[in-house]
Amino acid sequence: MIDRVGSPPSSPLMIFDGDCGFCRRWIARWKELTGGCVRYLPFQDPDIAAAFPELPRERFQQAVQLIEPDGWVFGGAEAVFRALAHVPEKRWLLSAYQHVPGVAPVAERTYRLIARHRPAAATLTDLLWGRELAPTYEWAVWLFIRLLGLIYLVAFVSFWTQASGLIGSRGIVPVHDSLEAFRTWMAQAGIGLDRYRWFPTLFWLNTSDAFLQGVCGAGALLSALLVLGAAPAPILVLLWIGYLSLMVVAGEFLAFQWDVLLLEMGLLAIFLAPPQLRSRRARPTAAVLWLLWFLLFRLMFSSGVVKLMSGDPTWRDLTALTFHYETQPLPTWIGWYAHQLPPTFQVASAAMMFGIELVAPFLIFAPRRLRLIAGVALLALQVLIDLTGNYGFFGWQIAALCLLLVDDATFRRLGRSAFLRAGSATPLTAGPSTGLRAGRWPRWLVNPVVVVLATASFAEMAATLQTPIDAIPPVGVLRELIAPLRSVNSYGLFAIMTTSRPEIIVEGSRDGSTWEPYEFRYKPGDPSRQPSFVAPHQPRLDWQLWFAALGRCVDNQWFINFSVRLLEGSPDVVALLARNPFPGEPPRQIRTVVYDYHFTDRQTKRTQGTWWWREQKGPYCPGLPRRE
Repeated sequence: MIDRVGSPPSSPLMIFDGDCGFCRRWIARWKELTGGCVRYLPFQDPDIAAAFPELPRERFQQAVQLIEPDGWVFGGAEAVFRALAHVPEKRWLLSAYQHVPGVAPVAERTYRLIARHRPAAATLTDLLWGRELAPTYEWAVWLFIRLLGLIYLVAFVSFWTQASGLIGSRGIVPVHDSLEAFRTWMAQAGIGLDRYRWFPTLFWLNTSDAFLQGVCGAGALLSALLVLGAAPAPILVLLWIGYLSLMVVAGEFLAFQWDVLLLEMGLLAIFLAPPQLRSRRARPTAAVLWLLWFLLFRLMFSSGVVKLMSGDPTWRDLTALTFHYETQPLPTWIGWYAHQLPPTFQVASAAMMFGIELVAPFLIFAPRRLRLIAGVALLALQVLIDLTGNYGFFGWQIAALCLLLVDDATFRRLGRSAFLRAGSATPLTAGPSTGLRAGRWPRWLVNPVVVVLATASFAEMAATLQTPIDAIPPVGVLRELIAPLRSVNSYGLFAIMTTSRPEIIVEGSRDGSTWEPYEFRYKPGDPSRQPSFVAPHQPRLDWQLWFAALGRCVDNQWFINFSVRLLEGSPDVVALLARNPFPGEPPRQIRTVVYDYHFTDRQTKRTQGTWWWREQKGPYCPGLPRRE
């Protein structure tokens, strides 16, 4: 076979079968990618035979041929990879072909298989990609950053309304006390300045209530500016620092999966956003977009895997949902109705959930139409979850990540909507944005970040699958180095299904004989009170009490602190409650009683008007007297 021609072209030349519609379609895509770096001509062009008499016509009919300026000729998959190597983001394809064992033979066999069945391949292409062989995601990124700003706004404002009672100077676990505990622990461990790496927080500068309010207020203001499109990258950096600072000192109250997910989304979004001071629509860096897709994959696939790997029998026999709706932390009134559905429906629902969580995530990396199907399925599952339970802003985060699966062609079809028209002074167009390179971070900065975060992300996924990847020294060291940043995490909700619902009822007394219950805003208390919708706001105290009820009093020091604050009559802590039975003077004693709560059935609710029935189980903590 001739591998070199005597009269090479002045620039790389790709020769293809001009009579093949399938070939023309993909050539158009490659031409768009490579720009003017590679020329493309059909072999039917009369100049081709005259220019390259060494190459027989049959060779062109079998596969594309790339002729380099030095005269070397490459065919098939290698020709495609060499042409695409002129695109910096695609050079890894040729590198893998040349250096990764097994890639070259598999690529060539796949190419020959497709070449022999071009009509079927064309049909499959239409089915999987539609008309968009090169989907772009400029509008998805533009909207994602604004939705992320809205999520940050909700997160900061929601915590701001509770911050004084949770971690203020008169709160349950004051910031000052947390940092003093950090200092003591570090001093005992002989750790000096490294404490700032282990506990990265702005509150090392100041622990006052005014500073706490300032961090929350600044976070809310910056979030609003991000929604408006002002200086996205710098603002995302500041938001990430602010939320990380709060998480470090808030302990249990800011340690939910959506909190660490917000940090991970926020960190990746910094490198997805254009670095200019004014937001613009620009083609995102592919590697960063891929990391966000992988984050969605890890989040959803891990949620299904951990349920199976836990060995929990209710997940194995698909009966978990017969317990879930009444035992989840903060159910809604729709959750009550979902609990009444027959067991066969609950089993079918659990099977459907596993199907979505274990299968749909793989479609994220499939061709565009399958990717859209994955986004719809994952979002639909989350909508059903949000209808039956309150999970803060978690549903909004899933929606934002699913939004990144929607390509510009799909948005163009929806471009008549008022929302998208309001977001741009010009209508959606099919062409690429102007100044795309100017809207990206430089590669010398992004590439090292991508390598580190990708390695850490795969390590977290491996840890979820119980693969001992930390045995590889660089991986273990990397995970240890970035762990304090809480920005690459493992995920997986409800690995073990709780089959009962213990609830802590807190009561106070002034005389030791008459006890009055404190009523919380959202968690079950009064059996006749209807479960409500509260998301995207997350009542941190109510949520934490759900976890506390599943454990022991001695393992929840914060709960003891909470009881002490009630005895002191702390106004910041009392403000977290729905009703304070001791408005004038705090009680002299506090006791806690555990009840087992269950949803009522339809008949009981119809006749008695109650949503819950409960059975007393015993004390939670020993009674606490007030210190005079």
